[in-house]
Amino acid sequence: MVKNGKNGKKGKEKNKDRRLAEAPAVETRPSGDYAKELARLQEEIAHLQAWVKKTGARIVVVFEGRDAAGKGGVIKRITERVSPRVFRVAALPAPTDREKTQIYMQRYIQHLPAAGEVVIFDRSWYNRPGVERVMGFCSEEKARRFLELAPRFEAAMIESGIVLLKYFLDVSEEEQERRFRQRIDDPLRQWKLSPMDVESYRRWWDYTRAYDEMIRMTDTDYAPWWIVPSNDKKRARINCISHFLSSIPYDRVKFAEPELGKRQKRPDDYVPDNHIRRTVPNVF
Repeated sequence: MVKNGKNGKKGKEKNKDRRLAEAPAVETRPSGDYAKELARLQEEIAHLQAWVKKTGARIVVVFEGRDAAGKGGVIKRITERVSPRVFRVAALPAPTDREKTQIYMQRYIQHLPAAGEVVIFDRSWYNRPGVERVMGFCSEEKARRFLELAPRFEAAMIESGIVLLKYFLDVSEEEQERRFRQRIDDPLRQWKLSPMDVESYRRWWDYTRAYDEMIRMTDTDYAPWWIVPSNDKKRARINCISHFLSSIPYDRVKFAEPELGKRQKRPDDYVPDNHIRRTVPNVF
């Protein structure tokens, strides 16, 4: 039985005094090492997928973090070599007028996994104590009430058999600004810089205080927060995916090698029809 106090028990001691505004700068490893390690990890994710399908496991992975911290990049590397029928990404838009009248967690509950599924939340129910609180989309009372209730919600998920992992990707002020300016200068990435991103840049310390309290109030032994220093995108991806895999007690499942069998012969009575088919032009 999961026990839950007001704030929940604290997670790992080494993360206890971590402050979100202190993401360290790190040196980047050679790209060849990164590509090789990523390929190895993605092969392991394929083994995890086979185990999830065989055992009917249910896994939820929550990704939160600063804007431009690289959440989408980590999620892409986790999911790009596996089936979208097993690994689903839930990136919910702003709530509709109808959803605003529902219990807050209701819109997230419907996306929780069935047997044999992994659901990755690209931002999650933690929008409430984060962006909603800072931007004034919810009252201070509702934000504080959420912080009290979230550990109970997560305890119920875990008691039902769901494996829950929560990651917070953190970058420094300087690195976030550098990435924002790259988006401004690159026409292919300008769409990634929204008015909300710009506002989060201006309110750096409001978000810092909100995230500090969010993590302090919802970091429990059964559902701890794991901070991913993300000034180096590639290192963050490798570290996060490695931790994700090491946190799931999966076994390797032997892949059944399919046999193509024998293709049927062309029927003697087959005659191609005379319908004119439109073919795309060769431009490459």
